[in-house]
Amino acid sequence: MNTTTAVRDRILRLCHERNITTNNLATISGLPPSSIKNILYGKSLNPKIITIKMICDGLNITLAEFFNTPEFDNLEQELK
Repeated sequence: MNTTTAVRDRILRLCHERNITTNNLATISGLPPSSIKNILYGKSLNPKIITIKMICDGLNITLAEFFNTPEFDNLEQELK
C-alpha cells in the first residue's frame, strides 16, 4: 500500500465510523468538498499536511491518531 491509498482509506474509515458523508466531513473541516474528493479520487496525490490537520480538527482527533494505524506503520518506501 502506498501513502496516497493509506490516507484515502483512513479518511473513508473515519467517515464510516462516524456515519458521516464526505460532504459532511468537508463542512465540519472547513474545506471545500472538492478538496476531500480530490484526495479520495486520486487527483491530489500529495495532500498538504495542513489539509489533513483540518480534517483531523473537524473529526476532533489529533494528527497522531490519524496516522496511528497499521497501514501507516507498514507503508511501502516511496522512493524507488
